[in-house]
Amino acid sequence: MITRKLGAALAAGCTTVIKPPPEAPFSALALTELATRAGVPPGVINVVTTQANVVDVGREMCENDTVRKVTFTGSTPVAKLLYGMAAKGLKKMSIEAGGNAPFIVFDDADIPAAVEGAIACKFRGSGQTCVCANRIYVQDSVYADFASRLAERVAAFKVGNGLEDGTTHGPLIHDKAIEKVQRHVDDALARGAQLLMGGTRVEGKGSFFQPTLLSDVPADALVNSEETFGPLAALTRFATEEEVVRWANRSAVGLAGYFYSRDVGRVWRVAEALEVGMVGTNTGLISQVAIPFGGVKESGIGRAWDEEYMNTKFVAFGGL
Repeated sequence: MITRKLGAALAAGCTTVIKPPPEAPFSALALTELATRAGVPPGVINVVTTQANVVDVGREMCENDTVRKVTFTGSTPVAKLLYGMAAKGLKKMSIEAGGNAPFIVFDDADIPAAVEGAIACKFRGSGQTCVCANRIYVQDSVYADFASRLAERVAAFKVGNGLEDGTTHGPLIHDKAIEKVQRHVDDALARGAQLLMGGTRVEGKGSFFQPTLLSDVPADALVNSEETFGPLAALTRFATEEEVVRWANRSAVGLAGYFYSRDVGRVWRVAEALEVGMVGTNTGLISQVAIPFGGVKESGIGRAWDEEYMNTKFVAFGGL
């Protein structure tokens, strides 16, 4: 996540200050050490770590006149807080905040390909990426086929220590993440969803949650309105294209969206209709180094590329 923005900032000629999350500071420190070894001059890449007074550090970075631009990746509530701080000086800011990506499987989709896309999109990083599929909508006529194929794949997952042979999925970041996934599972089951596999925390040490698959999840379940950020695939049936597009856009955020269809007309129609910053059509992986990464609505403002770290200047020559 750091390199996506750091690379663009350095390419634009900026010096940088990184504040990693307190849960995971070591990768940022290691990255800076590697940059030093590679010859990046002192002072170009800097890191501020903090466990306490995180808001105070954020306020300093947003309000200090020495900082010319702030870019943030994280939750929408924190993004709004920082945006308000930066607004005091009308400071340039780009934000990549929360997501709630719809993943739509239409009746004319290549079902095996859609299953592979769902696996890559939903379960990488144990579901802890901002562009993970969060709401999986499957059209009625292909619902059973898709659900059975996906269940077969998920059943083969092995959760545990990443250094052990055969492990496919690791832990969540902390116990609060476990609690949120469990809350979404319990809510869906209480509303009539069916548990196909998983559904609980892995017993023992660590913040591990079983890869979970739910079927017949109601459209109004919490998992369809809140970002889960965990290994929970919740399948919801839909009847028509109009219905699923309406459901997909019924969200305050709009970072990424995915759908599978072999109808070229539908591909263009749905891609244009989805209220998101990035669309994957017949693919579950959209991240690339060259793309303008970012979203719309409460998913943020701006895009992660070098133009965000430059200002346009017009110079008019007269009297020559």
